[in-house]
Amino acid sequence: MEFEVIAKCHTTKARISRMKLAHGTTMLPTFMPVATQAAIKGLTAEQVESLGVSLILNNTYHLNLRPGLEVLKAAGGAHKFQGWKRNLLTDSGGFQLVSLSKFTTITEEGALFASPFTGEPTMLTPEESIAIQHIIGADIIMQLDDVVSSLTTGPRVREAMERSVRWLDRCIDYHEHSGKKDTQNLFAIIQGGLDLELRDQCLDEMIKRREGVAGFAIGGLSGGEEKDVFWRIIKCCTDKLPEDRPRYSMGIGFAEDLLVCVALGVDMADCVFPTRTARFGVALTHRGPLNLKLSKHAKDFKPIDDTCPCPTCSDGTSRAFLHHIVTHETAAAHAITLHNITFQAQVMGRARSAILNGTFPDYLQSFFAEYFGDTGYPEWCVNALRSVGVDLLENKQVPVIPGPGAKWEYANS
Repeated sequence: MEFEVIAKCHTTKARISRMKLAHGTTMLPTFMPVATQAAIKGLTAEQVESLGVSLILNNTYHLNLRPGLEVLKAAGGAHKFQGWKRNLLTDSGGFQLVSLSKFTTITEEGALFASPFTGEPTMLTPEESIAIQHIIGADIIMQLDDVVSSLTTGPRVREAMERSVRWLDRCIDYHEHSGKKDTQNLFAIIQGGLDLELRDQCLDEMIKRREGVAGFAIGGLSGGEEKDVFWRIIKCCTDKLPEDRPRYSMGIGFAEDLLVCVALGVDMADCVFPTRTARFGVALTHRGPLNLKLSKHAKDFKPIDDTCPCPTCSDGTSRAFLHHIVTHETAAAHAITLHNITFQAQVMGRARSAILNGTFPDYLQSFFAEYFGDTGYPEWCVNALRSVGVDLLENKQVPVIPGPGAKWEYANS
Protein backbone atom coordinates (compact mmCIF):
# COMPACT_ATOMS: atom_id res chain seq x y z
CA MET A 1 0.00 0.00 0.00
CA GLU A 2 1.05 3.54 -0.76
CA PHE A 3 -0.85 6.00 1.44
CA GLU A 4 -0.49 9.77 1.14
CA VAL A 5 -2.45 12.56 2.83
CA ILE A 6 -2.98 15.23 0.16
CA ALA A 7 -4.90 17.93 2.04
CA LYS A 8 -6.46 18.61 5.43
CA CYS A 9 -9.44 20.69 6.47
CA HIS A 10 -8.32 23.90 8.21
CA THR A 11 -11.11 23.57 10.82
CA THR A 12 -12.14 19.94 11.30
CA LYS A 13 -10.03 16.77 11.26
CA ALA A 14 -11.22 15.83 7.76
CA ARG A 15 -8.55 14.96 5.22
CA ILE A 16 -8.25 13.81 1.62
CA SER A 17 -5.83 10.97 0.90
CA ARG A 18 -4.61 8.77 -1.92
CA MET A 19 -4.49 5.03 -1.21
CA LYS A 20 -2.74 2.98 -3.90
CA LEU A 21 -3.35 -0.75 -3.76
CA ALA A 22 -2.66 -3.67 -6.09
CA HIS A 23 -5.84 -3.06 -8.10
CA GLY A 24 -5.56 0.69 -8.46
CA THR A 25 -5.89 3.93 -6.54
CA THR A 26 -8.79 4.80 -4.26
CA MET A 27 -9.24 8.38 -3.13
CA LEU A 28 -10.27 8.88 0.49
CA PRO A 29 -12.59 9.56 2.21
CA THR A 30 -14.75 6.96 0.52
CA PHE A 31 -17.80 4.78 1.10
CA MET A 32 -17.54 1.07 0.29
CA PRO A 33 -20.66 -0.74 -0.97
CA VAL A 34 -21.03 -4.20 0.55
CA ALA A 35 -20.95 -7.21 -1.78
CA THR A 36 -21.50 -9.85 0.90
CA GLN A 37 -21.65 -12.87 -1.40
CA ALA A 38 -19.20 -11.41 -3.98
CA ALA A 39 -21.95 -9.35 -5.64
CA ILE A 40 -23.82 -6.11 -4.99
CA LYS A 41 -27.35 -7.52 -5.06
CA GLY A 42 -28.91 -6.96 -8.47
CA LEU A 43 -25.87 -5.38 -10.14
CA THR A 44 -22.98 -6.67 -12.22
CA ALA A 45 -19.40 -5.79 -11.35
CA GLU A 46 -19.24 -3.73 -14.53
CA GLN A 47 -22.28 -1.68 -13.46
CA VAL A 48 -20.77 -0.99 -10.04
CA GLU A 49 -17.45 0.09 -11.55
CA SER A 50 -19.27 2.36 -14.03
CA LEU A 51 -20.64 4.33 -11.05
CA GLY A 52 -17.09 5.34 -10.12
CA VAL A 53 -16.75 2.87 -7.24
CA SER A 54 -13.15 1.73 -6.74
CA LEU A 55 -13.38 -0.22 -3.47
CA ILE A 56 -16.00 -2.76 -2.34
CA LEU A 57 -16.31 -5.20 0.54
CA ASN A 58 -16.71 -9.00 0.49
CA ASN A 59 -17.64 -11.17 3.47
CA THR A 60 -14.98 -13.69 4.46
CA TYR A 61 -17.30 -15.83 6.58
CA HIS A 62 -19.88 -16.30 3.84
CA LEU A 63 -17.40 -16.84 0.99
CA ASN A 64 -15.64 -19.49 3.07
CA LEU A 65 -18.93 -21.36 3.45
CA ARG A 66 -20.13 -20.78 -0.09
CA PRO A 67 -18.71 -21.10 -2.77
CA GLY A 68 -15.81 -22.31 -0.59
CA LEU A 69 -12.07 -22.07 -0.90
CA GLU A 70 -11.64 -24.73 -3.57
CA VAL A 71 -13.82 -22.80 -5.99
CA LEU A 72 -12.10 -19.51 -5.17
CA LYS A 73 -8.66 -21.09 -5.65
CA ALA A 74 -9.71 -22.56 -8.98
CA ALA A 75 -11.07 -19.17 -10.08
CA GLY A 76 -7.83 -17.41 -9.17
CA GLY A 77 -9.29 -15.45 -6.26
CA ALA A 78 -12.39 -13.37 -5.60
CA HIS A 79 -11.50 -10.60 -8.07
CA LYS A 80 -11.62 -12.99 -11.00
CA PHE A 81 -14.49 -15.01 -9.55
CA GLN A 82 -16.80 -11.97 -9.42
CA GLY A 83 -15.30 -10.07 -12.37
CA TRP A 84 -14.23 -7.14 -10.16
CA LYS A 85 -11.15 -5.30 -11.46
CA ARG A 86 -10.78 -2.67 -8.73
CA ASN A 87 -9.88 -2.78 -5.05
CA LEU A 88 -11.44 -5.22 -2.60
CA LEU A 89 -11.62 -5.38 1.19
CA THR A 90 -12.64 -8.44 3.16
CA ASP A 91 -13.81 -8.49 6.73
CA SER A 92 -12.42 -11.28 8.88
CA GLY A 93 -15.60 -13.00 10.02
CA GLY A 94 -15.46 -11.28 13.41
CA PHE A 95 -18.76 -9.46 12.95
CA GLN A 96 -20.51 -12.81 12.56
CA LEU A 97 -19.57 -13.50 16.18
CA VAL A 98 -22.35 -11.02 16.96
CA SER A 99 -24.78 -11.38 14.06
CA LEU A 100 -24.76 -15.20 14.19
CA SER A 101 -24.02 -15.53 17.91
CA LYS A 102 -26.47 -18.42 18.37
CA PHE A 103 -24.19 -20.47 16.09
CA THR A 104 -20.92 -19.40 17.76
CA THR A 105 -18.74 -20.33 20.74
CA ILE A 106 -15.69 -18.16 21.50
CA THR A 107 -12.50 -19.65 22.92
CA GLU A 108 -8.93 -18.36 23.05
CA GLU A 109 -8.16 -20.59 20.08
CA GLY A 110 -10.81 -18.94 17.93
CA ALA A 111 -14.51 -18.94 17.11
CA LEU A 112 -16.36 -22.24 16.72
CA PHE A 113 -19.16 -21.76 14.18
CA ALA A 114 -21.99 -24.05 13.26
CA SER A 115 -22.78 -23.48 9.60
CA PRO A 116 -26.22 -21.87 9.25
CA PHE A 117 -26.58 -23.93 6.04
CA THR A 118 -25.56 -27.43 7.18
CA GLY A 119 -24.97 -27.22 10.93
CA GLU A 120 -21.40 -28.44 10.36
CA PRO A 121 -18.96 -27.08 13.01
CA THR A 122 -16.05 -24.94 11.81
CA MET A 123 -13.28 -23.44 13.93
CA LEU A 124 -12.22 -19.99 12.70
CA THR A 125 -8.88 -19.06 14.27
CA PRO A 126 -7.00 -15.79 13.65
CA GLU A 127 -4.55 -17.69 11.46
CA GLU A 128 -7.33 -19.43 9.51
CA SER A 129 -9.14 -16.12 8.96
CA ILE A 130 -5.99 -14.62 7.42
CA ALA A 131 -5.37 -17.75 5.36
CA ILE A 132 -8.92 -17.59 3.97
CA GLN A 133 -8.48 -13.91 3.12
CA HIS A 134 -5.19 -14.73 1.39
CA ILE A 135 -7.04 -17.18 -0.86
CA ILE A 136 -9.82 -14.66 -1.50
CA GLY A 137 -7.05 -12.27 -2.54
CA ALA A 138 -8.47 -9.02 -1.14
CA ASP A 139 -6.30 -5.91 -1.28
CA ILE A 140 -7.20 -5.06 2.34
CA ILE A 141 -7.71 -7.83 4.88
CA MET A 142 -8.95 -7.50 8.46
CA GLN A 143 -7.68 -9.11 11.62
CA LEU A 144 -10.02 -11.56 13.34
CA ASP A 145 -11.37 -9.74 16.36
CA ASP A 146 -13.55 -10.81 19.27
CA VAL A 147 -16.68 -8.72 18.69
CA VAL A 148 -19.43 -8.17 21.22
CA SER A 149 -22.62 -6.18 20.76
CA SER A 150 -22.09 -2.47 21.32
CA LEU A 151 -24.76 -2.67 24.05
CA THR A 152 -22.83 -5.29 26.04
CA THR A 153 -21.48 -4.15 29.41
CA GLY A 154 -19.39 -5.73 32.14
CA PRO A 155 -16.26 -7.91 32.07
CA ARG A 156 -17.06 -9.48 28.67
CA VAL A 157 -16.20 -6.17 26.96
CA ARG A 158 -12.70 -6.07 28.47
CA GLU A 159 -12.22 -9.76 27.71
CA ALA A 160 -13.13 -9.21 24.04
CA MET A 161 -10.89 -6.15 23.75
CA GLU A 162 -7.86 -7.90 25.27
CA ARG A 163 -8.45 -11.02 23.18
CA SER A 164 -8.65 -8.88 20.04
CA VAL A 165 -5.17 -7.53 20.83
CA ARG A 166 -3.81 -11.06 21.30
CA TRP A 167 -5.51 -12.23 18.11
CA LEU A 168 -3.97 -9.26 16.26
CA ASP A 169 -0.52 -10.55 17.25
CA ARG A 170 -1.39 -13.94 15.77
CA CYS A 171 -2.77 -12.35 12.58
CA ILE A 172 0.35 -10.21 12.14
CA ASP A 173 2.65 -13.19 12.69
CA TYR A 174 0.79 -15.37 10.18
CA HIS A 175 0.57 -12.60 7.60
CA GLU A 176 4.25 -11.67 7.88
CA HIS A 177 5.31 -15.27 7.23
CA SER A 178 2.92 -15.68 4.29
CA GLY A 179 4.79 -13.71 1.65
CA LYS A 180 1.57 -11.75 0.92
CA LYS A 181 2.47 -8.41 2.52
CA ASP A 182 3.38 -6.74 -0.77
CA THR A 183 -0.10 -7.24 -2.26
CA GLN A 184 -2.42 -7.65 0.72
CA ASN A 185 -2.65 -5.14 3.56
CA LEU A 186 -3.66 -6.08 7.09
CA PHE A 187 -5.79 -3.72 9.19
CA ALA A 188 -6.16 -3.85 12.97
CA ILE A 189 -9.60 -3.35 14.58
CA ILE A 190 -9.99 -1.18 17.68
CA GLN A 191 -12.43 -2.69 20.21
CA GLY A 192 -13.53 -1.76 23.74
CA GLY A 193 -17.28 -1.28 23.46
CA LEU A 194 -18.66 2.04 24.67
CA ASP A 195 -16.04 2.34 27.42
CA LEU A 196 -13.65 5.20 26.58
CA GLU A 197 -11.00 3.84 28.95
CA LEU A 198 -11.05 0.40 27.30
CA ARG A 199 -10.93 2.01 23.85
CA ASP A 200 -7.94 4.04 24.96
CA GLN A 201 -6.15 0.95 26.25
CA CYS A 202 -6.87 -0.91 22.99
CA LEU A 203 -5.56 2.04 21.00
CA ASP A 204 -2.33 2.07 22.99
CA GLU A 205 -1.76 -1.65 22.45
CA MET A 206 -2.61 -1.68 18.77
CA ILE A 207 -0.63 1.45 17.95
CA LYS A 208 2.40 -0.33 19.50
CA ARG A 209 1.92 -2.86 16.68
CA ARG A 210 1.64 -0.25 13.91
CA GLU A 211 4.64 -1.61 12.00
CA GLY A 212 2.71 -4.84 11.48
CA VAL A 213 -0.44 -3.24 10.05
CA ALA A 214 -1.26 -0.99 7.09
CA GLY A 215 -4.29 0.67 8.66
CA PHE A 216 -6.71 0.78 11.56
CA ALA A 217 -10.45 0.15 11.80
CA ILE A 218 -12.89 1.21 14.50
CA GLY A 219 -15.13 -1.77 15.23
CA GLY A 220 -17.90 -2.73 17.60
CA LEU A 221 -20.22 0.20 16.86
CA SER A 222 -23.49 0.75 14.95
CA GLY A 223 -25.21 -1.85 17.11
CA GLY A 224 -27.95 0.29 18.58
CA GLU A 225 -25.90 2.51 20.87
CA GLU A 226 -26.93 6.13 21.42
CA LYS A 227 -25.55 8.37 18.70
CA ASP A 228 -24.20 10.87 21.22
CA VAL A 229 -22.05 8.02 22.57
CA PHE A 230 -21.18 6.72 19.10
CA TRP A 231 -19.49 9.92 17.93
CA ARG A 232 -17.49 10.26 21.13
CA ILE A 233 -16.05 6.77 20.61
CA ILE A 234 -15.15 7.65 17.01
CA LYS A 235 -13.44 10.85 18.17
CA CYS A 236 -11.60 9.05 20.97
CA CYS A 237 -10.11 6.74 18.32
CA THR A 238 -9.33 9.24 15.57
CA ASP A 239 -7.71 11.61 18.07
CA LYS A 240 -5.10 8.97 18.79
CA LEU A 241 -4.68 6.96 15.59
CA PRO A 242 -1.51 7.59 13.53
CA GLU A 243 -1.71 10.19 10.78
CA ASP A 244 0.13 7.99 8.31
CA ARG A 245 -2.39 5.15 8.24
CA PRO A 246 -5.94 5.02 6.81
CA ARG A 247 -8.79 4.97 9.36
CA TYR A 248 -11.85 2.84 8.69
CA SER A 249 -15.13 3.12 10.62
CA MET A 250 -17.00 -0.15 10.20
CA GLY A 251 -20.74 -0.34 9.54
CA ILE A 252 -21.48 3.36 8.89
CA GLY A 253 -23.95 4.21 6.11
CA PHE A 254 -26.34 7.09 6.85
CA ALA A 255 -25.25 10.26 5.05
CA GLU A 256 -25.16 12.36 8.21
CA ASP A 257 -23.12 9.65 9.98
CA LEU A 258 -20.63 9.56 7.11
CA LEU A 259 -20.04 13.30 7.12
CA VAL A 260 -19.71 13.52 10.89
CA CYS A 261 -17.19 10.66 10.80
CA VAL A 262 -15.24 12.36 8.00
CA ALA A 263 -15.15 15.57 10.05
CA LEU A 264 -13.80 13.55 12.99
CA GLY A 265 -10.98 12.14 10.84
CA VAL A 266 -12.37 8.90 9.37
CA ASP A 267 -11.23 7.91 5.84
CA MET A 268 -13.32 4.84 4.99
CA ALA A 269 -16.75 3.43 5.83
CA ASP A 270 -19.01 0.60 4.72
CA CYS A 271 -22.61 -0.45 5.29
CA VAL A 272 -25.38 -2.52 3.68
CA PHE A 273 -27.81 0.35 4.29
CA PRO A 274 -27.90 2.05 0.85
CA THR A 275 -28.32 -1.21 -1.08
CA ARG A 276 -30.63 -2.92 1.43
CA THR A 277 -32.89 0.11 1.74
CA ALA A 278 -33.10 0.27 -2.06
CA ARG A 279 -34.69 -3.17 -2.07
CA PHE A 280 -37.38 -1.81 0.23
CA GLY A 281 -38.14 1.02 -2.18
CA VAL A 282 -36.30 3.85 -0.44
CA ALA A 283 -34.20 6.21 -2.57
CA LEU A 284 -31.56 8.39 -0.93
CA THR A 285 -31.45 12.05 -1.95
CA HIS A 286 -29.80 15.27 -0.84
CA ARG A 287 -33.17 16.36 0.55
CA GLY A 288 -33.59 13.18 2.55
CA PRO A 289 -34.81 9.65 1.78
CA LEU A 290 -37.81 9.09 -0.53
CA ASN A 291 -40.08 6.18 0.32
CA LEU A 292 -41.27 5.31 -3.18
CA LYS A 293 -43.86 2.86 -1.84
CA LEU A 294 -45.97 5.79 -0.67
CA SER A 295 -48.94 6.75 -2.87
CA LYS A 296 -47.84 10.39 -2.92
CA HIS A 297 -45.33 9.37 -5.61
CA ALA A 298 -47.90 7.60 -7.85
CA LYS A 299 -48.32 10.61 -10.18
CA ASP A 300 -44.88 12.16 -9.76
CA PHE A 301 -43.15 11.95 -13.13
CA LYS A 302 -39.87 13.52 -12.03
CA PRO A 303 -36.80 11.31 -11.63
CA ILE A 304 -35.58 10.59 -8.12
CA ASP A 305 -33.14 13.50 -8.48
CA ASP A 306 -32.93 15.44 -11.73
CA THR A 307 -29.32 16.47 -10.95
CA CYS A 308 -28.12 12.91 -10.27
CA PRO A 309 -25.80 11.32 -12.88
CA CYS A 310 -26.82 7.72 -12.12
CA PRO A 311 -28.35 5.68 -14.99
CA THR A 312 -31.77 5.63 -13.29
CA CYS A 313 -32.04 9.41 -13.04
CA SER A 314 -30.19 10.34 -16.24
CA ASP A 315 -32.51 8.01 -18.21
CA GLY A 316 -35.50 9.87 -16.76
CA THR A 317 -37.00 6.91 -14.90
CA SER A 318 -39.86 8.50 -12.97
CA ARG A 319 -40.82 8.22 -9.35
CA ALA A 320 -44.30 7.21 -10.55
CA PHE A 321 -42.93 4.24 -12.50
CA LEU A 322 -40.72 3.15 -9.61
CA HIS A 323 -43.71 3.44 -7.26
CA HIS A 324 -45.68 1.23 -9.66
CA ILE A 325 -43.11 -1.61 -9.70
CA VAL A 326 -41.32 -1.21 -6.36
CA THR A 327 -41.30 -4.40 -4.24
CA HIS A 328 -43.08 -6.17 -7.13
CA GLU A 329 -40.45 -6.19 -9.88
CA THR A 330 -36.73 -6.71 -9.35
CA ALA A 331 -36.06 -3.95 -11.89
CA ALA A 332 -37.09 -1.41 -9.25
CA ALA A 333 -34.56 -2.73 -6.73
CA HIS A 334 -31.85 -2.61 -9.39
CA ALA A 335 -32.75 0.94 -10.45
CA ILE A 336 -32.84 2.31 -6.90
CA THR A 337 -29.64 0.46 -5.97
CA LEU A 338 -27.82 2.16 -8.86
CA HIS A 339 -29.09 5.50 -7.59
CA ASN A 340 -28.30 4.93 -3.91
CA ILE A 341 -24.72 3.83 -4.59
CA THR A 342 -24.27 6.95 -6.71
CA PHE A 343 -25.73 9.10 -3.92
CA GLN A 344 -23.24 7.72 -1.39
CA ALA A 345 -20.41 8.32 -3.85
CA GLN A 346 -21.61 11.91 -4.39
CA VAL A 347 -21.75 12.64 -0.65
CA MET A 348 -18.15 11.49 -0.22
CA GLY A 349 -16.91 12.92 -3.53
CA ARG A 350 -18.24 16.36 -2.63
CA ALA A 351 -16.57 16.02 0.76
CA ARG A 352 -13.24 15.31 -0.95
CA SER A 353 -13.63 18.31 -3.26
CA ALA A 354 -14.56 20.56 -0.35
CA ILE A 355 -11.55 19.46 1.72
CA LEU A 356 -9.27 20.05 -1.25
CA ASN A 357 -10.79 23.51 -1.86
CA GLY A 358 -10.71 24.51 1.81
CA THR A 359 -14.52 24.71 2.03
CA PHE A 360 -15.41 21.56 4.00
CA PRO A 361 -17.12 23.45 6.88
CA ASP A 362 -19.27 25.25 4.28
CA TYR A 363 -20.13 21.91 2.70
CA LEU A 364 -21.28 20.57 6.06
CA GLN A 365 -23.48 23.64 6.57
CA SER A 366 -25.06 23.38 3.11
CA PHE A 367 -25.52 19.61 3.25
CA PHE A 368 -27.32 19.64 6.60
CA ALA A 369 -29.45 22.63 5.56
CA GLU A 370 -30.60 20.88 2.39
CA TYR A 371 -30.91 17.38 3.85
CA PHE A 372 -32.81 18.22 7.02
CA GLY A 373 -34.33 21.55 6.01
CA ASP A 374 -36.47 23.06 8.74
CA THR A 375 -37.42 19.68 10.26
CA GLY A 376 -34.52 20.02 12.70
CA TYR A 377 -30.93 18.86 13.02
CA PRO A 378 -30.01 15.76 15.06
CA GLU A 379 -28.62 16.97 18.38
CA TRP A 380 -25.77 14.45 18.25
CA CYS A 381 -24.60 15.82 14.89
CA VAL A 382 -24.63 19.35 16.27
CA ASN A 383 -22.59 18.24 19.30
CA ALA A 384 -20.13 16.18 17.25
CA LEU A 385 -19.40 18.90 14.71
CA ARG A 386 -19.04 21.56 17.42
CA SER A 387 -16.27 19.40 18.88
CA VAL A 388 -14.24 20.04 15.70
CA GLY A 389 -15.09 23.70 15.24
CA VAL A 390 -18.26 23.67 13.10
CA ASP A 391 -21.47 25.13 14.54
CA LEU A 392 -24.41 23.99 12.41
CA LEU A 393 -26.70 26.42 14.29
CA GLU A 394 -24.62 29.52 13.61
CA ASN A 395 -26.91 32.27 12.29
CA LYS A 396 -29.79 29.77 11.97
CA GLN A 397 -33.10 29.23 13.72
CA VAL A 398 -33.33 25.45 13.35
CA PRO A 399 -34.88 23.00 15.83
CA VAL A 400 -32.53 20.50 17.45
CA ILE A 401 -33.89 16.95 17.64
CA PRO A 402 -32.79 14.69 20.52
CA GLY A 403 -31.91 11.06 19.86
CA PRO A 404 -30.70 9.67 16.52
CA GLY A 405 -32.68 12.28 14.56
CA ALA A 406 -32.55 10.21 11.35
CA LYS A 407 -34.76 11.65 8.62
CA TRP A 408 -37.27 9.23 7.08
CA GLU A 409 -40.36 9.50 4.90
CA TYR A 410 -43.01 7.54 6.76
CA ALA A 411 -46.27 8.96 5.43
CA ASN A 412 -47.83 10.67 2.43
CA SER A 413 -48.07 14.10 4.10
